[in-house]
Parts: sequence; C-alpha cells; structure tokens
Amino acid sequence: MNVIVPRRSVLGLLAAPALASLPRRAAAAEPVKVGLVLTMSGPFASSGEIMANAAKLYLATEGRSVLGDQRVELIIRDDGGTNPDTAKRLVQELVVRDRVQYLGGFQWTPNANAVAPLLNQAKVPCVLMNASGASTTRLSPWFARTAFTHWQINEPLGRWAGGTKGYRRAGVLVTDFAPGQDAEAAFTRGFVETGGEVVAMAKMPIQSPNFVPFLLRAKEARPDVLFAFHPGGVQTSTFMKACAEAGLKEAGIQLIGPGDLTSDEELPNIGRAALGVITAGQYSMVADRPANARFVAAWKAAYGLAPLRPNYMAAGAWDGMHAICGAIAATAGKPDAAAAMRAIAGFATEDSPRGPISLDPATRDIVQNVYIREVRMVGDEPGNVEFATIPAVRDPWKAMNPA
Repeated sequence: MNVIVPRRSVLGLLAAPALASLPRRAAAAEPVKVGLVLTMSGPFASSGEIMANAAKLYLATEGRSVLGDQRVELIIRDDGGTNPDTAKRLVQELVVRDRVQYLGGFQWTPNANAVAPLLNQAKVPCVLMNASGASTTRLSPWFARTAFTHWQINEPLGRWAGGTKGYRRAGVLVTDFAPGQDAEAAFTRGFVETGGEVVAMAKMPIQSPNFVPFLLRAKEARPDVLFAFHPGGVQTSTFMKACAEAGLKEAGIQLIGPGDLTSDEELPNIGRAALGVITAGQYSMVADRPANARFVAAWKAAYGLAPLRPNYMAAGAWDGMHAICGAIAATAGKPDAAAAMRAIAGFATEDSPRGPISLDPATRDIVQNVYIREVRMVGDEPGNVEFATIPAVRDPWKAMNPA
C-alpha cells in the first residue's frame, strides 16, 4: 500500500486513490518515502490497521504545519504477525527497491530485533511505534522509540500496587515472549521492592492460548492482586471472558496489568465485565487533554469509532509520524540519515494526545507520563479513566543495565 500525503483534508485523503499527487503552491521535490512494517493480516490485523490509520491521520491533519509543501509517501507492508524472517525481507525490499528514507511501525519486538543488522548496514532511521522490548534500541543506533517499554509501564505499576495501594500478595501471568518476560520482571521488581510477595507465576503461549487453566491456578494461590499481560488485540475480550469464568472478581482478586489488558478499541466488546480493572498506560481515549480531544475528534471524522478506535498503538504511530516529519523538515527532505537521526533523537512535544513526551537522546527511548487508570463508565460506555499520574518516566531497564 502506497499513500502520498501532502496538504488535503482528512475526508479528502480517505476518499482519494491509494496513490495521488495533490495540489500545492509550487512544484515540490519528490516525495520522501517512509516505509511502515505493520501486521495487516491475521488475528492481529486490527492493530496494524489502527497504526496505519493513525500515521495517515497525522499526515493529513498535522503534517502540513511541519512539512509545508513537502510530500510524504507512505509505503505500508504486511509482516503477517510475529515473523522475523518476513520482517527482514520486507525491510530489504523497502530499502533496496523502494529506496525509503525512513522506516517505522513494528508491532512485534522479535520482528524489530531481527531487522537491526539491516539498519546498521543500510543506515536508515527507524521509529518503533509499538515494539516494546527494552533492549531493542540497543541493537542499532538507527532505532528510536515513540511507543513504550514494559519496564517503563510495569515497574511503576508494581510500586503503585505494593506501595501506594498496599497489596501484599500478587500472582503474575504473562504471555511467553520478550515483552511478556519484560512485563513480568518489571512488575515483580517494583512490587517486591515495596515489600510485596509474588505467590504464583505462569507463562502462557502467544498463539491461541486457553486462559482459563492459567487463571484457575493463579486463583488457587489466593493473591490479593493478579498482574496479567497479553499482546492485546483480539485476545483482550477472550481474556476478560476467561477471567469471568474463573471467578476472579468473586474471589476478591484485583486484576491489574498494562494497557493491553483493557485496550480502548476492545472495551466496547468487553462491556461492563471490564469495570474495576486497573491498568498502567501512557494513553487513554477518554483522557481529558485538549490534544487528545482534537485527536479523537479527527479520528471520528475520518474513520468513525467503529469498529476501530484510537488506542495506545495509535498514539505511538501518531507521535512516530510527528517525529519523522520533524526530521524531514530538519533535513529539508534531503537523504541525510545522520542528520535525520539526530533530529529524531531530539524529538519533544508538549502537545501529544498522551501529554508531554520527549526522546532521551542518549538512549533514543521515550520519556512520558505513566497513568494509573480504572475502567469506569464514561457516559454509556466503559473507558480507561486516569486517576493518578507518574510524570516523565524513563525506561528503568537502561539504568539497571548500563551499556
């Protein structure tokens, strides 16, 4: 999928052909090509579509204020899911055949990790808009992250659960791949350092897990709180139904986890069963911030709110395109990879839908607020309502593991 986006309204963009040359004040340079590697097919295709929509929406609504008349061509390629070999092939094609100046997307940490050697060879800036493995940005100096790491989100959640809230006994249940391992280690560290004890721990398969047996085993340990992580998307509703079947709420066990647990786009499908679930996250669709209100309004005008809604992945892609557009402007669209990477590493904005964000130039990881949220009714729908803010959180894994 190729989309060229200069000045045009959102509705005009969505009605346009996939490849279009649009009016501008004067003849502009050739479009700067940006390749996005996303999951556009398979069980997690909705997540890829959300990220693609957010990237296109940023270009259509905000891009001109940064780019002027410089055109940007998005080239979107489908990795089909957790497929490192496919991701490598797509990046090779994007760099060699399509001659992209920037790369982005990457929902999956294994896929991002796999392309690091290619980036080191090709020297193409790559913005991680969702992949959350803490060590990924160390694999290549051409990586930057506008998403999050699970250490960044879940260590503060562990400290909140064991310290502020005062839970003493926790169960930990995570999907068995790199982000799940990070989530487990991060929450456990934060929780135990406040005096809490992990009394049950289990790892689940990433593909089509049967959650109920894992939940029942955790329930048998009688924790005060169960920390859970899964990759989100379609697993969200399935997991919440399994929690109801396992009777966690009736047993007095508080369910908590990162934002994947109650992702905004799945809350309408879960309904009231999600009420009371507490998560830590960097974005909520119902957050009361002017920039978020504009973002949600633009999304609604362009796409509606069904079946897909803006979520934390949309925020990562929106801000990722903002960072890339800033680099394009800083280099006047010229193919100067080193200068572009410096511009991305220095990216900062007070006007993100998730609040103030910046990149740490030393690590190229995002610095952002972490919000503690509870699912409550907002009007006639459930929403992730932020009730506590942990400001300007850096990835603690980097401090624990200096390079």
